[in-house]
Amino acid sequence: MAKKDTAKDSIGETIKTVVYALLIAGVFRTLFFQPFWIPSGSMKDTLLVGDFLFVNKMAYGYSQYSCPFSACPIPDRIFGSEPERGDIVVFRHPVNNSDFIKRVVGMPGDRIQMKNAVLHINDTPVGIEAAGEFVEVFEAQGPQKRLPACKGSVGLGADCIKDKYIETLPDGSSHSILDVRVSSADNTPVYTVPEGNYFFMGDNRDNSSDSRFPQSLGGVGFVPAKYLIGRADRVIFSSQGRSMLFFWTWRADRFFKKLQ
Repeated sequence: MAKKDTAKDSIGETIKTVVYALLIAGVFRTLFFQPFWIPSGSMKDTLLVGDFLFVNKMAYGYSQYSCPFSACPIPDRIFGSEPERGDIVVFRHPVNNSDFIKRVVGMPGDRIQMKNAVLHINDTPVGIEAAGEFVEVFEAQGPQKRLPACKGSVGLGADCIKDKYIETLPDGSSHSILDVRVSSADNTPVYTVPEGNYFFMGDNRDNSSDSRFPQSLGGVGFVPAKYLIGRADRVIFSSQGRSMLFFWTWRADRFFKKLQ
């Protein structure tokens, strides 16, 4: 009888340990840092498919979408802070409930427009400087096995080339952007960002569904502040393979890489 009681006590302690560990992990994920894998190439070459981040959830405060399954009973935002132009932000898509990661380029009240592939903020073009090319192998990338967008047609295993530029925003912050081809998103109407909303774009300009496209056409549109989840500051780990266990596909040069 004593052995059975000991076994029951052991099982009970194990269950309690697991429950406590899950609760601690849930609190950590909700209040401090949320893990995030980069599944697509919309933020190349700043972020690559297979980069792993911890998103800083303290940066902009908390809302309903800060909790797993959007379960936080918060009507709007608490302890809220406004993102800075140029921040890389994870946010919840206002319609399809997916997590997106893009760069803030438009603040409340801004007038945003693309003219001949150049971003204009409040009728003024941002700084643009040619920075050579971004070259990668034309092959399936990540668990979703997506092929990258390239200049021209290339075969599997060949070099996939994109033009690279350094874009400088009005506050002086700079980051790289990629250009592949002439597209409909190179020229847009003027978008005036509503109060309490933000305008997001991907750095891989011809391969990003973002605020240049309305939600009715599958884009992001304007994003209200309550949908912001956190700020991405640094790549922690990176693998170009289908699994983080494939150590021969690790990108050691991207470990703990600070984002710009």
